[in-house]
Amino acid sequence: MIATEKIAVRVSVIQKEGSAPNSVGSAMTVSQEGFIGTIGGGVLEFEALREARKLVKGYGHEEALPWHRVTRNYPLGPALGQCCGGFVRLLFEPMGPVEEQELGNYQNRKHIVARPLAAGVPWQFLEDCKDDDLGWPLAVRAYARALHAGGHPRRAALVGDWYIEPLETGRQDLFLYGAGHVGRAVVNVLQDLPFKIYWVDTDRARFPDTVPENIEILVAADPVGVTRYAPQGAWHVVMTYSHKIDFNICHEALRERRFGYIGVIASKTKRARFINRLRKFGIPEALIAELKAPIGLPGLEAKEPASIAISLAADLLVRLQIKVEEGEPIIRGQSKEAV
Repeated sequence: MIATEKIAVRVSVIQKEGSAPNSVGSAMTVSQEGFIGTIGGGVLEFEALREARKLVKGYGHEEALPWHRVTRNYPLGPALGQCCGGFVRLLFEPMGPVEEQELGNYQNRKHIVARPLAAGVPWQFLEDCKDDDLGWPLAVRAYARALHAGGHPRRAALVGDWYIEPLETGRQDLFLYGAGHVGRAVVNVLQDLPFKIYWVDTDRARFPDTVPENIEILVAADPVGVTRYAPQGAWHVVMTYSHKIDFNICHEALRERRFGYIGVIASKTKRARFINRLRKFGIPEALIAELKAPIGLPGLEAKEPASIAISLAADLLVRLQIKVEEGEPIIRGQSKEAV
């Protein structure tokens, strides 16, 4: 029998119907001592923790061999003391030394992983959309290829009796121009949200000494050059120390017509001046209307950096949700090649 402190159970939401506390792909890892992640909290999570810890104790027994899997259905009704009225199906996967050894080669690799709900089959990885050697069912292979190619939003799904998920979920490319007080507040709020942030300014000294690891700093004497070669569909949030730089970035993004969102921190006067200048430069009215100035939620006119950052984050999350609901893929694009 293997010591329980070396065992963990991954709990994943693989199916949901109606109202539920979290979405398909939500997961947590449970050990005997604690857990990381969440499937939505509340009674559902409590029941999942209890089931997972039973599996921790049983790992290695004949009824729980390596690559063991268990699914459990949870109606979110009176039996759980809830009134959501939805339904959740959870997948429990004990992970011990055998699984850890086999999975070690795949750490930090941006692959698609799939496995049948039936026990005994190791996780299987698709490296690219041309990998035909795995023997997956056609529907599973087609979904995995679509994930790689951008035909589906990069999120987990139950395809027949197989659960398939990307090891790295999609993050919207977001270029944040300006490392001043508001820029720093925006980074603090956005750093744990589904955005790949490129933080742009003209001098490394303008950035704080410590920057979150998932934020990429871009030092550019002319930030417009960054805008020009940003990926197709990237979002641009502009708040530099210079109105001239701000305008040039907005003009370039609108002129290139490759942005997914463009917003600039602005007063009513600044907005009016930018719009007048954009017209003089020949930017069509339909494109000018795409410029979000000021940024953030309509009607919230707070000036404090933290308030601006929260308002902006809320607005961007709503836009991201609409994008997902409309089925538009959220994957990182390819930068425009410099010529």
